[in-house]
Order: sequence, then C-alpha cells, then structure tokens
Amino acid sequence: MSETAELKLPGQTIELPIVVGTENEKAVDISNLRAKTGFITLDNGYMNTGACTSAITFIDGEKGILRYRGIPIEVLAERSSFLETAYLLIEGKLPNQAELDFFTNRVRRHTMIHEDIKRFYDGFPRDAHPMAILASVVSSLSTFYQHEESRSEADHFSLNTVRLLAKLPTIAAYAYKKSIGQPLMYPQNSMSYCENFLHMMFSTPAEHYDVDPLMTEILNLLLILHADHEQNCSTSTVRMVSSSKASLFAAITAGICALWGPRHGGANEEVIDMLTQMRNEGGGVRKYIDQAKDKNSKFKLMGFGHRVYKNFDPRAKIIKAACDKLLSKMKIADPLLDLAKELEEAALKDSYFIERKLYPNVDFYSGIIYKAMGIPTVAFTVMFALGRLPGWIAHSKEYSNEPGNKINRPRQIYIGEPLAEYVSIEKRK
Repeated sequence: MSETAELKLPGQTIELPIVVGTENEKAVDISNLRAKTGFITLDNGYMNTGACTSAITFIDGEKGILRYRGIPIEVLAERSSFLETAYLLIEGKLPNQAELDFFTNRVRRHTMIHEDIKRFYDGFPRDAHPMAILASVVSSLSTFYQHEESRSEADHFSLNTVRLLAKLPTIAAYAYKKSIGQPLMYPQNSMSYCENFLHMMFSTPAEHYDVDPLMTEILNLLLILHADHEQNCSTSTVRMVSSSKASLFAAITAGICALWGPRHGGANEEVIDMLTQMRNEGGGVRKYIDQAKDKNSKFKLMGFGHRVYKNFDPRAKIIKAACDKLLSKMKIADPLLDLAKELEEAALKDSYFIERKLYPNVDFYSGIIYKAMGIPTVAFTVMFALGRLPGWIAHSKEYSNEPGNKINRPRQIYIGEPLAEYVSIEKRK
C-alpha cells in the first residue's frame, strides 16, 4: 500500500498520496486538494512545488550531482558530443552509431535559413540585443514551417526539432555579424556542429579562417554542460507554453525570452560587468572580497555560489579545467581575465567563502571563456540558449507525450478589493 500524508484543516483531516521518485525524492500529491477541501497551496516562486514528474534530468544540490537520463555530467563531458547529448535528452537513450550518424547528417542538412529571413536582419537596429533578434527570428520560423498535413504530429515534431537544432547557431551568428557590420556567412555542412558555429561567427569572405580545435572542443563542452538543468525558469516556461498546444517554435521562443532575464541566463554577463566595474574603480581584489563579506555593502560578488547547488556546482569543476587550458594556450593580454583569475584565487583561499561553500560557479567560468573566445558580452546569453535548446525540446516532447496532460493553470489567493461599486466618471476623485 502506498504511503500517505495526513493534512489537518479546520473541520477536516484528509490523506494525500506520497509520490516517491527513483532517486527517493518525495512529494505530497495535492492534485485533488481543491476539489476535496476548497483549499489550495500557496508557494511564492514555486520553491517547494513539483510541477511535474520527469525522466530527463536529476539534480542533487546537496551532493553536487547532475545527471542527464541517469548518466553523470562528468561522463558526458569527457566522452560525448553535443549532438549525441541532445539525442540522449530528446530521445531518452544514447544513440547507436547508425542513429547518431543519421541524426547528425539530418541536422547538417537544415543549417541554412530561408533567404527571406535574412531580410529581417536589415530591419533590426545595429545595436539590437542579440536575444531580441534570436527570439524574433525563432518565432518567425513558425510562419515558414507551418504544419504539413502529410506528416504525423510525431514526424512534424521530429522535423522541427532538427530545424531548431540546425538553425539556431546560424540565427545567432547572423545576429553577431549584423552588430559589427560584416557580411553574413553561410554555414559549412562539412564542419562539425561547433566548428560550423565558430566559422559563421568569426570568418569573413576576405580571407581563409581556420577554426581553433581547442575552441571547438571547449565550446562542445560548454554546450553539453548547459544542455538541461531540470525545472528552471525557462524550462518551466517551455513546458507551460507547450501545455497550451502551441507550436514548438512558440514554446522555444518563450524559453528564450525567459532565459534573457539577468536572474536566469544573464548571470555570466553580470560576471563580466562586475569585473569591468572592479577594473574601472580600482583598489585591488581584496577590496571587493571584503565588500562582498560586508552586509552593509551593496557590492555583490557575481558568479559565486548557486541557488540549487549547496555544496559545489559539478559543472564548474569541469569547466574550470577547460578555462585554465584555454587561457594557458591563448595567452591573452586582457586585464579583465587577469582580474578574474586573481579573484578566483583569492576567494578560494578565503575562509569566509570556504565555510559557506561559495565557490565559483559555471557562470563565472563560462563568462571568462566566452570573453577569451571573442564572443561579445551581450551575446553570452545567446550562447546559453544554444546549449539549453535540447533540454527545452526534450521537456516539450515529454509533456506532449504525457498521458492525460492538462493545460497549466496555476491558482492564486486574491488580496484585492472585495465587491466594489462602479463610480461614474464625474463623481470620481
């Protein structure tokens, strides 16, 4: 017999089922609470609310564990490619060689965007934020790829999955080229996924460009580390929009917009902004370490600690080694990168940060890496979106295939005026 929880309310006591996950996570199922009692739960920010069951990603913040479909992130980072990881998340299993080859080749055949879409870039201001461009162009894809009646719903979803994975790097690279006034570079389907993106970003028609193998390797790693992270703000947004049976393009556009906010995907951009502030104001790293520990100071040390991981961010341990490797090879003379390394070393030796487990997180290192690669700070969140895309697609698919799924419709507790009188305009104060 399943376990139950007992809830005592004024005048009644009810039993609620307890749901136990495969990793022994426990939840009280309140699906029928309102119907049985008239009560709802109130959970600001959904910090204690499980909105769904999911078989995609497992996180244990206390132990610093992150797994995709049961596979530890450390293993995937060492042995997998981004497209293989995308297949794992979306299809629910690692592909065999034939499946991976078919999937990879299918993505390669869809990297170009419709020529009419290129005209959209002429209408955007030169200083348009790349996330605004990304959201706008992804949303427009629904007008170019409307439902083909000859395809089943599953086939249509599969094709749109490939289209998004293939075209998002092209859309993102075109946004960057637009911002610097360079011609848009067509994708090269002979290249790997990450090579192709770097080629579109940094090559020009005027001269040959060789993509650095180390940059390709580290970009592949970064995209894997960002591919999914359970029910965060943007992923929950994708699931909610999918619940309305909107198109996959609409759901992914909503995810991009949710990711854009500084509380979510903009964190690595804030790391560079913080380092810029420190450089401009001067005073040395110790000054800012002391300010971060001072409760009366308004200065915040960005890129340290994590809302979910209370011990360490497993992605940060992986990415730190990649960051050190890239900076060592490139030998970039950049005061911000030098400052970042000083800050990292000082914080890791400071007892205040050690005792509170405020270690550098994935945003700290990814911001440094993207800057070293030459990606503009304003485009950091776009890079986050490129990585998170497979997770968004996987969650949209999982929700859509869930038996008996319902449109998401949170409740509220109304605290406004009770029944009010309509006052004619001439009598209003």
